[in-house]
Amino acid sequence: MAKFYVQCGSIDLVISSDSVDSAAMAIIDRVLAPHLWIYDDQGLSELDCHQHLMLEALLHLPTQICVSQQGFNRKDAEIVSVPETIQTWHALMIGMQRLFAAAGLERSVAVLAGARVIDQAVKSPRLPR
Repeated sequence: MAKFYVQCGSIDLVISSDSVDSAAMAIIDRVLAPHLWIYDDQGLSELDCHQHLMLEALLHLPTQICVSQQGFNRKDAEIVSVPETIQTWHALMIGMQRLFAAAGLERSVAVLAGARVIDQAVKSPRLPR
């Protein structure tokens, strides 16, 4: 695995990953983890979830993720599209949601983010914008 320096707006991440795309996915996962609760809301369709994520991205993220093996703020960094990466992340979360359901597990998708994010989601009910 290679070491990648990943930047998305003001968020920086150093991560070992097997590809540029998976490194970009890691930063999107970190940014969107607090929004995993939307996949547990039975009143939201897959389209509603996708629209919520895209709206959050429009409000808080740039359109590109910069990924480099040399360091931060490199002009030669590879550029990865935020909307495309969010689409991939969304598809992964929908897949996990379906997998849990098919396995008969009454498991929250938010459990994937860890206890801290679950606590935040449970303490303050949120509605999609």
